[in-house]
Amino acid sequence: MASSRSTFDLAVVGAGVFGLAIAREAMRQGLSVVVLEKDKVGAGSSGGLLGALMPHMPARWNPKKAFQFAALSSLAAHAQALEEETGVSTGYLRCGRILPLTTQDKLDHHLERAEEALERWHPEETGFRYHVEPSGSRTDWISAQSAPFGLVHETLAARMSPRGCLEALARSLSLSDRGRLIEGADVTGFDEASGRILLAEGAEEIVAGRLVVATGHHAFPMIAELTGQMIGRGEKGQALLMEGKGLEDRPAIYCDGLYVVPHGNGTVAVGSTSDRSFTDAAVDPERTRELVERATAFCPSLAGREVVNVWAGIRPRCNRRDPLVGLLPGHKKTYAATGGFKISFGIAHLVAECLVAELTDQTPATPLPGSFRPAAHFE
Repeated sequence: MASSRSTFDLAVVGAGVFGLAIAREAMRQGLSVVVLEKDKVGAGSSGGLLGALMPHMPARWNPKKAFQFAALSSLAAHAQALEEETGVSTGYLRCGRILPLTTQDKLDHHLERAEEALERWHPEETGFRYHVEPSGSRTDWISAQSAPFGLVHETLAARMSPRGCLEALARSLSLSDRGRLIEGADVTGFDEASGRILLAEGAEEIVAGRLVVATGHHAFPMIAELTGQMIGRGEKGQALLMEGKGLEDRPAIYCDGLYVVPHGNGTVAVGSTSDRSFTDAAVDPERTRELVERATAFCPSLAGREVVNVWAGIRPRCNRRDPLVGLLPGHKKTYAATGGFKISFGIAHLVAECLVAELTDQTPATPLPGSFRPAAHFE
């Protein structure tokens, strides 16, 4: 039997948040797109639980921080548009964040950050504020013992349901006559000359004008095959959801290296751990116990609440720390978008706008930082 043939302007390998966001933006710009996913939507690190969209500190300002600020500032409108388009909730809310202060040095440090936020966050225009509050503040949510020198409350931080966001993005693909999602499609190569995408199996022939590799930590070995350089690695993380009825509108807390993030569906996410050395992506029960114990110590409202879900996965981290976005060296039609690590959901829509602008020979309103570009990652 002869195989069928499908042709697209763009193929995206990977149905995580970067891949799906790029596909949606490409469709918005008039391109036909196929997303090829080896497993299923959100099978990698994008399918986690935490959903913390947290800004970098407003200090030592640089293009990366400016880009993230622009992304977080525009994310509310992006989430609203995605929800209206698909009817699927992303779980987005600008919830704000609490940072406890444990020493005089940290108090002095964050008083300086509050001054810098006036310059960098433009609160009179944006409404994003960075306040230092005295000890004894917000003890209905964070224990007084955890914040003996007061706390920071900033209002730029937000939350999002990772799985809700992915569901909405995938739904956007299915609603468009320009888009297609194929799960269970294992891509093994791309012939730039013919546009043919090589698949491990399958009767259908897929042809695309260009290809974007967005497969999280799995992208690094594929990129190494294409360029001869291994520019990143995987880092394991674990998080959990606890029953959180009555806590839905509380701000996120960052304390003791952990986030506590209330969500609108009556759960609270706790995480995440970071392990550079690991043997697999399986949930570690001891890590689960540790997360509950540490979070409850600074957030007593969690005491006695049931753990309803646990997740573990491998997150992509570039050796140069910042994401990789752009045309791979030595190639004319093969691009990459990976390495978002802990900030992917907060910047994915803006990364997508920049990469699609590159594909369509346009100038993005907010350009990518130089540290995101391939020249910064490859020798």
